[in-house]
Amino acid sequence: MSSRLISQLLGYAGLIPFFGFCLGFSSLEDWPRSLSIQGFVIYSLAIFAFLAGALWGQVQVVREADGEGAVSTLIISNGLVLFGVAAILTAQAMMAAVFLMLGYIALLWYETKVSSLETWYRQMRRRLTLGVVFAHIIFVVLHITGA
Repeated sequence: MSSRLISQLLGYAGLIPFFGFCLGFSSLEDWPRSLSIQGFVIYSLAIFAFLAGALWGQVQVVREADGEGAVSTLIISNGLVLFGVAAILTAQAMMAAVFLMLGYIALLWYETKVSSLETWYRQMRRRLTLGVVFAHIIFVVLHITGA
């Protein structure tokens, strides 16, 4: 299989835990429900950090390591990870989810401004970010409604 196909399969499969944790949050009780809530937030941070790390990696491959744009991208990628960790440190799952959702949007916005990635990958990233944002909205609504 091609790396493009594997990237697409892994990318879209990566949405499953977001929606699975939302399902657990809405349908389970007690400890499994709490596990679903924490699982959602921790998984979101893991994926967010992975994407910020991919931005770091793009700089290493695509750009001159000493270029001004490369330096700012390296700082942004690290800043995004620290932002995600700070979101988790709020110890409020709903607040962390909102901050992480905003982080995903900011990461995609930044990526579209500075990256020269292939069209298929940019389209996939937009779709995946839309799916992730949608999952975060569901998660927040479940919190607000006390589901």
